[in-house]
Amino acid sequence: MIIVRPLINVLGKIIKLPKNSYLDPTTLGSGTPSSTTILYGDSTWKPGPPSSISYGLFAQTANSPTLTATTAEGTLIDGGVGSLSVPANGFNAGDSFRADFGGLMSAKNADTIRIRVKAGAVILCDSGPFSMPGITNQVWLMSINFTIRAIGGAGVASIVTLGNLHVLKLAGGTQEGFGFNSINNTTFDTTTSNTLDVTAQWSSNSALNSIYSDIFILNKIY
Repeated sequence: MIIVRPLINVLGKIIKLPKNSYLDPTTLGSGTPSSTTILYGDSTWKPGPPSSISYGLFAQTANSPTLTATTAEGTLIDGGVGSLSVPANGFNAGDSFRADFGGLMSAKNADTIRIRVKAGAVILCDSGPFSMPGITNQVWLMSINFTIRAIGGAGVASIVTLGNLHVLKLAGGTQEGFGFNSINNTTFDTTTSNTLDVTAQWSSNSALNSIYSDIFILNKIY
């Protein structure tokens, strides 16, 4: 039960209630009222709040694992504060996010690196292999933006992802990098819990190849 004001706007209708009366929130819509859900305009209780205000979701507080001398795919994320997970039915169409990464990287000339953005086991975006210049302990920066276009189960839900990675080339100090983008409207599913992961994978196990992140921040931007 919740205490409401004598005059309150409920789902677009003004109703008058006696002073100190009670209103059962379960009568206002379907779903489960709780401290983590809000009542939407379609009369359903779902995780919230929906917001167009930017706010932080996660900040990494340690270096990620270093991916070196291996061709195994590995995460660029380590522990931190906040959350990388969205509960089932927690997305709304238009929800938009930005992930910013930075760290150090070395690479053998002409070997490739591949970046994947994932929601659990589902690949949201795959950069494909990108041929690297020969670099040693150079700073790299990467930003990834994604927007929920539609919500629902696999085949109905849709998300668009766009990313870019920049790194300083040792010879001459010029910047090099690559961009990638993709729409997943086949396997992305907002009716299940989704946990963000971003991974990297080298084309060879050369000891000259290494990458890790020492900063990663995830924000909701719409």
